[in-house]
Amino acid sequence: MTTFVLVHGAYHGAWCWARLTPELERFGHRTIAMDLPCDDAQAGYSQYTATVLAAMDAAGIGEDAIVVGHSLGGFTIPLVAEKRRVARLVFLCTAPTIKGAPDALRARMVTDEYLAIARFTDDAGRTVFAPRDARKAFFHDCDEPTAAWAISQLRPQGSPPLANPWPVTRWPDVPRSVILTRDDCAIRLSAGLEAARVILDGGEAIVLEGSHSPFLSRPAQLAGVLHGLTRS
Repeated sequence: MTTFVLVHGAYHGAWCWARLTPELERFGHRTIAMDLPCDDAQAGYSQYTATVLAAMDAAGIGEDAIVVGHSLGGFTIPLVAEKRRVARLVFLCTAPTIKGAPDALRARMVTDEYLAIARFTDDAGRTVFAPRDARKAFFHDCDEPTAAWAISQLRPQGSPPLANPWPVTRWPDVPRSVILTRDDCAIRLSAGLEAARVILDGGEAIVLEGSHSPFLSRPAQLAGVLHGLTRS
């Protein structure tokens, strides 16, 4: 049995793993998920990392954990691995670049469609999407009931982790995997594949069909891939 620590991305919460968790449990694995303080206008990477570590401590998780970071969550998981020994990091629908990566690669990581989506800012300085744009960006291959439910769960996103410098300067000395999706409307596949080769020291990303949210649209397939990583 492996414990999967599931770290959500911007605007999301622990709810987004609801369909993936039972699929991983069918393989005999354990999962934990937590709500990062993304709706806290002041919270940044240190608070995000502390939240994950606290959840791991509360669950009594040891060094066998595989930590999965979706989208912006992929920026938190290396910080977790700097403070806690883990078995593997999995970057899901994300491929962050560290200092030394070409600026051109960094600039083209996010798709034009995602950049063009209007963000609305509330009184606390947090951003939100219109439901139609959230559907397009995150859930375009989900059925209507699933997409409507997911959109209703989205939270405002504070700006610090999106605006402040990322403090990672080198990859943690731990096995790493990258899982990308072919029809992701937020992360440009070509740039993600290029960045993955850097993250993986020349290795290749795993590419699935589907959108930015395979944990909702293809949970069984994603669980199978994650289960396979326990045997790597």
